[in-house]
Amino acid sequence: MLRTESQLYADFLERTPTSRQLAERAAHCFPSGLTHDGRYLDPHAIYVERAEGSRKWDVDGNEYVDYFGGHGALLLGHGHPQVVDAVQRQMARGTHYGSSHELELRWAALVQELFPSAERIRFTSSGTEATMLALRLARAFTGKPRILRFATHFHGWHDHVAFGVGSHHDGTATPGVLDDLASNVVLCPPGDLDAVRDILQQYDDIAAVILEPTGASWGQIPLAESYLHALRELTAEREVLLIFDEVVTGFRCSPGGAQGRFHLQPDLTTLAKILAGGLPGGAVAGRREILDWLDYDASAAAGREKITHQGTYNANPLSAAAGIAALTLVRDTDACERANTYAARLREAFRGVVQEEGLDWCIYGTFSGFHIFTNPDHETVTAAQIEAGEFCYQKIKAAAGSEASRMIRIGMLSQGVDLPGWPGGPTSAVHTDEDLEQTVAAFRHTVQVIRDELG
Repeated sequence: MLRTESQLYADFLERTPTSRQLAERAAHCFPSGLTHDGRYLDPHAIYVERAEGSRKWDVDGNEYVDYFGGHGALLLGHGHPQVVDAVQRQMARGTHYGSSHELELRWAALVQELFPSAERIRFTSSGTEATMLALRLARAFTGKPRILRFATHFHGWHDHVAFGVGSHHDGTATPGVLDDLASNVVLCPPGDLDAVRDILQQYDDIAAVILEPTGASWGQIPLAESYLHALRELTAEREVLLIFDEVVTGFRCSPGGAQGRFHLQPDLTTLAKILAGGLPGGAVAGRREILDWLDYDASAAAGREKITHQGTYNANPLSAAAGIAALTLVRDTDACERANTYAARLREAFRGVVQEEGLDWCIYGTFSGFHIFTNPDHETVTAAQIEAGEFCYQKIKAAAGSEASRMIRIGMLSQGVDLPGWPGGPTSAVHTDEDLEQTVAAFRHTVQVIRDELG
């Protein structure tokens, strides 16, 4: 069956004529008509006009339950009143002073309160900038050039991390990345502690290990808590820095992120998304003696050259105001737990649908995330096996490109639900019982069509 013959695609096209027109215009402006690879959708992306709470509306007037959540940034949903009020009040005072300001101190104090490992902080404008700076700090502090990463883990788009995520799992460079740079990054299979031990034994010039602490793509390739504790012990023994990339997990697994939930202290932490309340903003946080490589006085006293770090929008007042409002709500309310509870309910409801419709798919996830493994090879596998790291991670990633996975995205959109193409997504603290009911109904309809059309 051709994709264009599917009823799901026909329904989508019928609902989104204006989005299609805008997509055709966008093709004259942007490569593939896109400003972010994660928004790619065949036959075309949707164009959103406004959003509020757990919902958003496109230019054709269609209403969606939203699980994109600002690419994970909107734990509090769209347009939370306290965040909006903080930004509006700051807008009247100024958007960019080109100077230090008290808001950045209040913002940093909240991060330090929630993340005890944050002895010092440096704000950036994005998660990519945060991981780039963290790796530079690690190399300078240790005097070692090499970085250990895990295949499929995402740390932004800069050169040190632009391969081994969706492709090039052999560690070779992707287009535009220097081979010499890629050769100083060692890729390790996710969740394999023996492989890490062997790599650290083989190379004595590894500065740091960086990873997503709940596993790649918000736990699509899960990591066990016990693995994290063993990794912390191993890196400490070998005097290798441990970097938690908590751009997604920070302030989401718990107010103190994954490290707070698992009672671990990495050497460095990278943050973004929820950090800035839905506005642009990131940070590197961690041990004082490492961050001191950015410090004028400390570097001069040590007789070393300071790491230079600029950034026009670092800690800009609007992001700081939004971040203060958002982190205060994370600290003072049960926002994380509400999002986690909703996700658990959604996962259980999806499992019921899959079972009732006779499919061998797996629904799994932790905290405020859910994942749908469409099991294209019809293997015998359970969610528990995936969560325990007992199933091939390459097969999980490959399934995201299967026809069934692509049809899930289109089918859910045609039923008024927007979720990333993993397929899966993050939930928020403001998703409702009505959202749950609509999402499950959309999933059931989509699953039935896929089963009937693909067999």
